[in-house]
Parts: sequence; structure tokens; C-alpha cells
Amino acid sequence: MLSGKTIAITRSEDDASEFISLVQNDGAIPITLPTIELVSKGEKIVDEFLESITKYNPDYSVFMSSKAVKLLFDTAKKLGKLEKLQLAVANTIVMSVGPKTSLTLEAQGIKVNCQPTTYSSVGVGEEFTKLNAVGKKVIVPRSGASTPFLKQLLSKIGIDVLEIHLYDVCAFRDTTQWNIFRELFSQNKVNGVVFTSASSVRGFFEIMSKDYSEDVLLNSLAKLSVVSIGPFTSDELKKFKIKNSVAEVHTVAGAFNEMKISLST
Repeated sequence: MLSGKTIAITRSEDDASEFISLVQNDGAIPITLPTIELVSKGEKIVDEFLESITKYNPDYSVFMSSKAVKLLFDTAKKLGKLEKLQLAVANTIVMSVGPKTSLTLEAQGIKVNCQPTTYSSVGVGEEFTKLNAVGKKVIVPRSGASTPFLKQLLSKIGIDVLEIHLYDVCAFRDTTQWNIFRELFSQNKVNGVVFTSASSVRGFFEIMSKDYSEDVLLNSLAKLSVVSIGPFTSDELKKFKIKNSVAEVHTVAGAFNEMKISLST
């Protein structure tokens, strides 16, 4: 069905191994587009998190991405505070947004107590509703670029939320890795693009707008299949007037399945 088609994803090659396998198994050609870079807020994030655990005394800790987990625990390891961090997190009920984040937590020695069936902020809210967690305290270490949706949602449920911002994001600076994509894109030889976050949408347009006018960019994107991994990513694409379909399951595999449907219609 996809044989010979070229499909891009807004992730670095290191973060896109699952996507690459799925695309190649279908006989298609994958292209990885690193759109964003993490800018850590520095070594202070570990002490800030630990101090917040002590003062705030949360019932739950919620991890919304594998990147947040890796950054927090890698920084703690570098500072010789890994065991202290592991103990602090283990003293809370740990919720992970999805399978990849759960695996990353488990690799850091953290037992995941719960994971929503829908891998998104909405799914996290649904999970807390099932847990009857009204009045409980939740700490969420995450990106400073995150939307306020999760905090607002949990607050409406009656949960007290403290967000700790571990990092910000910026558009990927070394865009030489985009050269093949630019060439194929200019020749209308890209068949589809999977967008994996609202930040990656913004990064994509910041990078591509340096080489293409808005009209050319929008017209070219209108000719191919655009898939968003979830509703927030879709909303961001709509801001740029890009028609897209949303993955039913908010994972890379779910987005790839949506792409297959999109390209077959």
C-alpha cells in the first residue's frame, strides 16, 4: 500500500526508531526531521524537584514525557543525587502518560502505578477521575512550553497541581539534516508528514519558513497527507491553516496507522 512512498516525522533519528521500522516494513521511505531542541533549565531542576516534594508532599507524581524523565534522572545521576531522587519519586503514586514514558521510568528504577488507556492529558484526567483523587496533590515535572490544559483539567476535578518546568524548547538549529527533505519537498515527492507535538509544529514552520514563502509552504503541504499524533498537535496545525487528520491512538504506531488510512483514500 505504501511501497515507494516517502513519509516524514518531526522527530530526530534517535527518537524515531519505531517509526522508521514501521515505515520500512511497509516498503516506504522514512525521513526524520529534528524540529526542536530541549534547553534544560540547568542542574537546579533536581534540587527544585526534591525541595518541592518535601514542601508540597504530593500524593502523586505524573510524568508526561520520556524526555522529562530522562532529563531529570540523568541530571540527578550527574550530581550524585540519583538515589535521593528515586526515593522521593517512589514515595509518591507514579502515573505515566503512556508506554514509552513508563518504560523510561522503569529503566530508572521507578515502578509505574498507573497509566491511562488514552495516552494524553485527557487520558490522565480520565484516570484521575477513576481513582477518585479529589483533594489529592499532584506534582508534574515537564516542559515549560506545555499548555496549561492538564493543570486546568485536574483543578476542575478537584486536584491540587504543582508543575515543575524542567526545560524549554527551541527550533532545531542544525538544519543540514533537513536537506534531503527540502529537496524532495520542493519536487512534491514527499507523500506525508507526521507531526508529534505542538512544539514540533512550531519548529517545523520556523525552520521551513527560512526557505519557503508562506504561500508556497501552505500550498505544498496541502498536496500531501498530514497526520497529527493528538488533538493539541492538531490544534497547533490548524493555527497554521493546515488540514490534518488525528491519530485515534496518540502514539507513533497510531499516527502511522492514520497515515496509512490517509494515503489510501
